[in-house]
Amino acid sequence: MSAIASEYLPVLLFFAVGIAFALIFVSAPIAVSALIGTSKPEAVKLSEYESGFPAFSDARTKFDVQFYLVAILFIVFDLEAAFLFPWAVSLHWGGEAAWWAMMEFLGELGIGLVYAWKVGALEWE
Repeated sequence: MSAIASEYLPVLLFFAVGIAFALIFVSAPIAVSALIGTSKPEAVKLSEYESGFPAFSDARTKFDVQFYLVAILFIVFDLEAAFLFPWAVSLHWGGEAAWWAMMEFLGELGIGLVYAWKVGALEWE
């Protein structure tokens, strides 16, 4: 049993060193910032800068559905690009079957794009 356990020792050491480095590189900047940093909160620093909406407001306010539609369409067509790169790199291993599978996938996405275009989901009002 000790022979098997000794084979796992390098893996455990690697894991321990990785955790130690992660803790050092996460906790050291936080500790140094808390010790020597200054904290001067102002209204401008605490204001919203990303979405423009107040950070703490009523969750039942009216929100335009167009934002969600654009986000969903972006995710769908972004995934298309994410699938194209690994497919293009490994095309020589898949052969003709991989080519036709990707053409079917692109065809379905093209039909989805035409549908979204016809419905008007891509038009901003």
